Amino acid sequence: MRPEVLLYLRSRALPGALATLAGTAAAAAWAAWWLQSLPDFDHRARLPVVVLGPLLAAAAVGTSLHTPSDELDRTAVRAWWPRRLVHVLAPTALAVALLALAVPGHAEQFGAPAAVRNTLGLVGVTAGAAVVVGGRLSWLPPSFLVGAVYLAAPSAPGGGAQWWAWVMQPGAQRGAWTVALAALATGTGLYTWRGARRPTGRA
Repeated sequence: MRPEVLLYLRSRALPGALATLAGTAAAAAWAAWWLQSLPDFDHRARLPVVVLGPLLAAAAVGTSLHTPSDELDRTAVRAWWPRRLVHVLAPTALAVALLALAVPGHAEQFGAPAAVRNTLGLVGVTAGAAVVVGGRLSWLPPSFLVGAVYLAAPSAPGGGAQWWAWVMQPGAQRGAWTVALAALATGTGLYTWRGARRPTGRA
């Protein structure tokens, strides 16, 4: 691996973010198995896993989106947008693969499709938040979103809730997929174009 690539990875704390993704997937796999094994519980007990697992994965990706050398980035000869795009999509692909393996089966309910959808959507929200509040705090808006939706979402899936409570929907809800993919495209596009907001207090 070229030295400049290693420097980029270390300056964004990407090795730590990738390790966090692996740990999140392992914890999600154990929690999904444990919840489903409890008496009087079935695969629907995995709802917290397909919500909180993607949220933690998105937070890990988001904290690596900061820019430690904003002045150098803006004056670089080569455009930074391809690197920003890969920076979001590569760890997102890893997170999707790991969390899909963590909750196998029950594709129509709270299995791999729901985990994949929530990971894609929440990474998009996190990437967009990095543009507004910076990479270090990018986990806050998606955490607020998930917390509010978790408390307010109706118990019955579908209907209008699949649009505003998309993280709480089973994997087969098309409206929830539409919102998640739109969030991914919008957030990734904004971050690719603008980059993370510079930390306050810097000259």
